[in-house]
Amino acid sequence: MATLVKEFDFYVDLATEPVGDGPFGDRVIAEGVGGGITGDRLKGTITAGGGDWLLVGDDGYARVDVRSTFDTHDGAAIYVQYFGLIEMTRGIKAVLSGGDEPTAFGEQYFMITPRMETGDKRYAWVNQTVFVGEGRLLPGLRVEFRVYSVALS
Repeated sequence: MATLVKEFDFYVDLATEPVGDGPFGDRVIAEGVGGGITGDRLKGTITAGGGDWLLVGDDGYARVDVRSTFDTHDGAAIYVQYFGLIEMTRGIKAVLSGGDEPTAFGEQYFMITPRMETGDKRYAWVNQTVFVGEGRLLPGLRVEFRVYSVALS
């Protein structure tokens, strides 16, 4: 049986550029303009230039499609890609409309599946680990995640 092991938290500050309605929903490009990662085995900063090619569907969910990199506190570069789903609740919509109340973890379905890769041997374990995460949205277009590894019991 598998168990979840808390690995790290991370946040990303975003700048958005709406693309508009398309055949699959409302497309929004959100550039990551900064952020950080904290955990026992991973610590560092999110590098600028990554982004989310978010697709908001008519079904009340947004599809997350992120690619980014971060630099660890000791100089390693790690690439991360994750997909996920965000339930577009009243709370999420309120924050996106400029509201000042953050959403809480577990208040809405906001889940991601990060996949990481690096050539740095100190962090090779991320290349062979399955991760899942839960998210929340904060005022000022900041997303925060709690990320877990899936481990064998």
